[in-house]
Amino acid sequence: MQLLIIRHAIAEDRDTFARTGRDDGERPLTRDGRRRMVRGAKGLRRAQPRIDLLAASPFARAAETAAIVAGAYGGLEVETADDLLPSARYKDMLRWLRARREAGVVAVVGHEPHLSGLATLLLTGKSDRPVLELKKGAACRLDFADDVGPAKATLRWALAPGQLRRLRS
Repeated sequence: MQLLIIRHAIAEDRDTFARTGRDDGERPLTRDGRRRMVRGAKGLRRAQPRIDLLAASPFARAAETAAIVAGAYGGLEVETADDLLPSARYKDMLRWLRARREAGVVAVVGHEPHLSGLATLLLTGKSDRPVLELKKGAACRLDFADDVGPAKATLRWALAPGQLRRLRS
C-alpha cells in the first residue's frame, strides 16, 4: 500500500472566521488557497501519477482541497472519513487504513498536527514528537511493504507546497 498524506490548502483565518459565529468545520479555503492548490495538485499528479482512493476530513477546508485533488486526477470520487478529523484517535485511523490496504494508492486530506502525528506514528511507532511538519497544501508519501501499522512505513518523499507547484507541467 502507498499512502499519500495531504494537508488542506490555505483556509480563512481561524480567529476572523470565529467572529462569524459559525463552526470551525465550516471554515473554507481562501481564493488564494484554492488557486495555489490547483497548481499544487498538478504537481502532485506528476509526483504520484495514480490515486486509487481519495478520502478527506468532513471539514470544509479539507473537503474543498480533496475536490481540487480529485479534479487533477480526472474526477476521482472523494470519500468522507471522520477518522481524519483533528480530534480523531490514531487507532481509529489505523483501523480505517487497514480496511483499505488492498486499495493500492490511498490519499487522505486532513489537518495538522493530526497528520504529522499520524505520519510519525507510521514511521517510528510514536506520535508524541512529529518527525515532519506538513505546511498547508503539502504532501508526503509513505509506503508499506505488507502490514499497515506503527513503525511499518517508509517515507518515500515529502514535498512542500511550493515544491509541488513547481512540479506542475
